Amino acid sequence: MSKLNWSHNAYYQRFLMRQLPTPCARVLDVGCGAGGFATELARCVEHVDAIDRSAVMIDMAKQAVPENVRCMLGDVLEQPLPDRTYDAIVSISTLHHMSLDEVLPVLARAVRPGGVIAAVALPRPDLIRELPVELAATIGHRVFGIVFRMLRARGRGSWYAVEATHDVMPVVLDPPLTTRQVRAQVAAILPGARVRRLVFWRYSLVWRKPA
Repeated sequence: MSKLNWSHNAYYQRFLMRQLPTPCARVLDVGCGAGGFATELARCVEHVDAIDRSAVMIDMAKQAVPENVRCMLGDVLEQPLPDRTYDAIVSISTLHHMSLDEVLPVLARAVRPGGVIAAVALPRPDLIRELPVELAATIGHRVFGIVFRMLRARGRGSWYAVEATHDVMPVVLDPPLTTRQVRAQVAAILPGARVRRLVFWRYSLVWRKPA
């Protein structure tokens, strides 16, 4: 792994944090992995339910999260979720592992009126429409990598260092949908949702459930 690599997932955590509604007491983290984002959420909300279908990831998460995080081994398509309960449902790099037609209605039922679904996931490359973004990502990745490495070397924090659990985390190397295709599917399921391409090989989905 290149020493200039850094975690795009960690980089976009702040974006998702900004989407949380006010007030926000209970959050569901879908595809929580080793619990890094759930730990960040737990600092500003009362309770976090963190779910992942990987037993390895859940075991790691249980060792890392604070007491106000409940780690659950399971699949959101199979695990019964309470209706209209969560103030927010968030997800990083998980939606592209699932069919949007199946998972989004499940999440929409679980979030309360006025609550928010906010996710970041991987799109399939679409060079014809997104070539400028791809070029910016390639250049920006290296420039940011140099800056972040320098900051870490000076003891200025972790600065999006690649997680130690990266190599055991399940990865989809070929996401099925382009950002444009995701936008079309989401519009039919969650009217009013915003889907946009982010720079570093991710797209964002944000939807506020009508009150």
